[in-house]
Parts: sequence; structure tokens; C-alpha cells
Amino acid sequence: MSSADKNLSVFSTDELPDISHRRFVILVSEWNTDVTEALFDGAYQTLIQHGSKPENIIRGNVPGSYELSLGALWFAQRDDIDAVIALGCVIQGETKHNDYINHAVAQGLTNVSLKTGKPVIFGVLTPNDQQQALDRAGGKHGNKGDEAAITAIKMLGLQKQVYSKF
Repeated sequence: MSSADKNLSVFSTDELPDISHRRFVILVSEWNTDVTEALFDGAYQTLIQHGSKPENIIRGNVPGSYELSLGALWFAQRDDIDAVIALGCVIQGETKHNDYINHAVAQGLTNVSLKTGKPVIFGVLTPNDQQQALDRAGGKHGNKGDEAAITAIKMLGLQKQVYSKF
């Protein structure tokens, strides 16, 4: 959804499911906190705006984005958790560390989702620089945290559609 011309926080919210009884985890990387805290605020407020109760939103912190996969697995294995939103920010910098971390996190979160059958949302920014990150964490391109929360809600709606008796 991201591009130079698009606000990430503009998306369709038609026919969202009732999430008042659903439990979410927002897992937040402690690295690049100015960015990840803004992502958390966006995700949290979006869940509340669309019907989640504050007591049904759990926050978990991990040291860095690499640790999001294991943290997501621990939470997703709990019977009382319906979806996990993983938020982080890995800025390219001068080395290739971002390539390795981003790939590992994307693959790890996908594996957690497939293993548990629960939505595990990739809300990790992969910008070239700090300004691009800020632009996507409440700046001129919206907030990727908003998008991640809407994605979690929509996936729970799809899950209900797939597993509902007709």
C-alpha cells in the first residue's frame, strides 16, 4: 500500500466484523522507539475506534524487530489471543543488516501465523532512512500501525467467514 503518493491510513473499513469480544496483542520492538511508539499508538487507537475494549488489548515489548517472531509465537499459542500485531522498524543504514533482519522477521511471522492458524500481522517498517520511517509512523504517509490493526480485524472477519457454518 505504500508509495510516495499514498497515505497508508486510507483503506476500506466496509463490513468490519464485531471485535468487541476479540483479544489482540500488539507486540512492539523497543528499537527505534520514536517510530515504534507512534506505530503502537496508531494500532491501539484503530482497534479502539473499531470496537475493541481496552482490556482486550495486550501490549508486549521485545528488544528489537528480530525478536518479534518468538514473541508473536508465545502470544499466538495462548488460547485467549485472537490476533497478534507485530510492530517494528528496521532502517537500512550503512550495512546489509536490514536485509537479513527483515527477511527473517517476515518469514518468522508468516511461520507463526501458519503454525497457529491465527492472524499475525507484519507491521514492520523497512525504510531507507529515519525520515521515511517517521513519514509512515504518523507523518505524511499515515501510520502503518493503523493499517496493521485494520489488517488484523479484516483477517478475523475472513476467519469467521471461512469457519462459520452455512
